[in-house]
Amino acid sequence: MSYENLSNSEKLALTTLGQLKTAGYQPKSIRKELRDNLIQRIKNKQNTFEGIYGYEETVIPELERAILSQHHINLLGLRGQAKTRLARLMVNLLDEYVPVVTGSELNDDPMMPLSRFAHDVITEQGDNTPIFWLHRKERYTEKLATPDVSIADLIGDVDPIKAATLKLPYSDERVIHYGLIPRSHRGIFVINELPDLQARIQVSLFNILQEGDIQIRGFKLRLPLDIQFVFTANPEDYTNRGSIVTPLKDRIDSQIITHYPKTIEIGRKITEQEARILPEQAAVVQVNELIKNMVEQLAIEARQSEYVDEKSGVSARLTISAYENLISTAELRALHNNEEHTQIRVSDFWGVIPSITGKVELVYEGEQEGPYIVAQNMIGKTLRNLFLEYFPNPEKMKKQKGKDPYKPIVDWFGEGNTIDILNNLGDKAYREALRHIKGLDELVEEYHANEPFEMKVFLMEFALHGLAEYSMISRNTLSGGLQFKDLLSSMFNMSEGFSEEDLEDDDDDDDEY
Repeated sequence: MSYENLSNSEKLALTTLGQLKTAGYQPKSIRKELRDNLIQRIKNKQNTFEGIYGYEETVIPELERAILSQHHINLLGLRGQAKTRLARLMVNLLDEYVPVVTGSELNDDPMMPLSRFAHDVITEQGDNTPIFWLHRKERYTEKLATPDVSIADLIGDVDPIKAATLKLPYSDERVIHYGLIPRSHRGIFVINELPDLQARIQVSLFNILQEGDIQIRGFKLRLPLDIQFVFTANPEDYTNRGSIVTPLKDRIDSQIITHYPKTIEIGRKITEQEARILPEQAAVVQVNELIKNMVEQLAIEARQSEYVDEKSGVSARLTISAYENLISTAELRALHNNEEHTQIRVSDFWGVIPSITGKVELVYEGEQEGPYIVAQNMIGKTLRNLFLEYFPNPEKMKKQKGKDPYKPIVDWFGEGNTIDILNNLGDKAYREALRHIKGLDELVEEYHANEPFEMKVFLMEFALHGLAEYSMISRNTLSGGLQFKDLLSSMFNMSEGFSEEDLEDDDDDDDEY
């Protein structure tokens, strides 16, 4: 039986170099290993990149082509586009176990020893050289590039303590303390945020990528390392902290551009997969499909916002964090009201603002507005865009002849009525407050008669927010929730507190300019 046909248990039973030779083992480069296993998985219709959505026809085929071409890879894209996740999943394309000379720092292949240590052991013990089996999870190394990373960290340096302990001169290669890259021999090495690596450190990678060897402190030492390099980077015009030096970029064989989810459906899959919702939360809080779409639309609005720096991007972590916060907002209300079950409300979206403000990089105009106002603006645009998928356009209904389904609601507020949707308002009081509004129940029944009761209640509040976004009624933020009222009275209230002298002073100020 050939080595390739041995089971893992049979391979693990091999403990010496002689046994390995008898079994017919032949060394294989890391990139050939990745290529062969990818070919086998494709033939078997196995998905190598489980849990990656939206890249099936774009990024993943390009990554597979790069692996088949045995290329070093650079994944280029904005933050939160699963670049590191893709790199980590490449581990699945490695053989589950590979033989290594026991005691080796550099994962020496027993049939192709690399280090001085391995050469000496094999010379001394021959076929009795002990081996151990390295699992594929141990063959992945990841390093975040930061400005303080040194050549010694990545490549290695002379260790004076080792020289003194072993009583060796500095000219002996055994005094070298190897860095992360040599220790990743026969494995995958990932450098995240490559542009952040200082230019002189990037230069040290030239020989490794092109010739596969390293040089340390002028040693006449050649280590033909066998490593699959994967780099991740943001676009250079965003990372003002640095860039990829041109010769290094030239040595990276394939550059693959990632992207954000192109549809709400793909975004939902990612959010539902990544969000950490506890079973007890899921048992208490009911979530409808519209809510899930609103969370994804929120990210779309953020990426299109004039206040957000489009070069920085809006990570998928925004929707994940927002969804988690949304569930917790409803859960908190249920706890305060001692309710065993509740459903997400539209007003709960104001509870996700902390998930937005820390995850968007604002341009100058956005900084002037303030992150809280910008976040509210994004929520408002989300409501405005999705409203038309469930109800007719209020502006068109107002202009056309015939029945206007929104008129009874607007007139009710015009009579001086208001409604407060407080954060801790119990479900019963919440439903009663909404059903008290004239025409609101009828509006939902007209367009969504077949929806279940809880969804109808949600759509009633949703309709109020939509009318506020189309300036049919007013929505104001309270310290403990939201208030809906007549638009005209709200405008009058905004002008309260200004005297004629104040207005005259404003006119004078204008004249000065």
